Amino acid sequence: MNARTKRLIHQVSHFCRRTAPVSVLLLAWLGAARSEENIFSGPQPGEKTTPFKSIELRGEGAGKERDIIAEHKGAPTALIFVHGVERSMAPLMAVLDAYGQERKDALKTEFVFLSADSLSSQQRLPLVGQSLRLQSPMSLSTDSAEGPGNYGLNKECLMTVIVARENKVAANFPLVQPGMADATKIISAIAKIVGDTNPPAAEALRERRGLGGARMEPGQQKERQREIQNRPRDNLPGAAPTDERLIGLLRRFIQRSNDDATVDKVLAEVEAYVGGNEDLTRQAIGGWTRVLHLKYGTDYAQKAGQTWLEKLKK
Repeated sequence: MNARTKRLIHQVSHFCRRTAPVSVLLLAWLGAARSEENIFSGPQPGEKTTPFKSIELRGEGAGKERDIIAEHKGAPTALIFVHGVERSMAPLMAVLDAYGQERKDALKTEFVFLSADSLSSQQRLPLVGQSLRLQSPMSLSTDSAEGPGNYGLNKECLMTVIVARENKVAANFPLVQPGMADATKIISAIAKIVGDTNPPAAEALRERRGLGGARMEPGQQKERQREIQNRPRDNLPGAAPTDERLIGLLRRFIQRSNDDATVDKVLAEVEAYVGGNEDLTRQAIGGWTRVLHLKYGTDYAQKAGQTWLEKLKK
């Protein structure tokens, strides 16, 4: 499926969510339950990174309008569009920033925030950057919460990472619920455009940034990585799914910002996806057993999830 077709499907599905119940039939035709890996957001690999305007949030240029694409003149760039900041995504933001700073001689890393309240965001976001110790430039899109209209960003994605070189997209990562599990693939894609054949592990970047303890020497970092890899498995009930779609659905389920309808929708999507498949059902049972034990999600998610889980077990 080419990028133009994906964009059309995204636009049609967005329209259908706001129209009559007949839209349900059309969405079913477009593809059963939408999964995280099939979500479209932003220009796709091979497409151009076109100019857009944003307002610098920090430093001497704070409050001034920028054109990031024009400024970088085709240099290797990581554009990190952020629709909203949640605690779970902070480590990923810090790690991407850390790698960007380590390779700043060859890489331009930009955090571009999207918000409907420009004034409040210009006051609040610098404090967010300070809290996360972000060193890369931070700016606020002038195109409100939708972001640059020519980019087609998806508001369902809390973060969209676009990796580009010579103003052409090399990789695109639409993240509904971004977390550290996404770090390796993103860093790998960024490393490729700057010629880094041996990029550091995400955990090593966290250590060097001071998110996991004091800064360590290279030998200590390798020892720390071996220690992490050799840690014994936990004794928590259930198990994390290995299926990518189930992982995405599980991330959506545990968000504290969910309303009751969203929780019900996610559970319905899971039920439709596993569809009697023994392996997927086993993974779903393991994943939901664990997050319910850890009390993740809203109070309603805990209650509805437990009822749903018992039904699934039968």
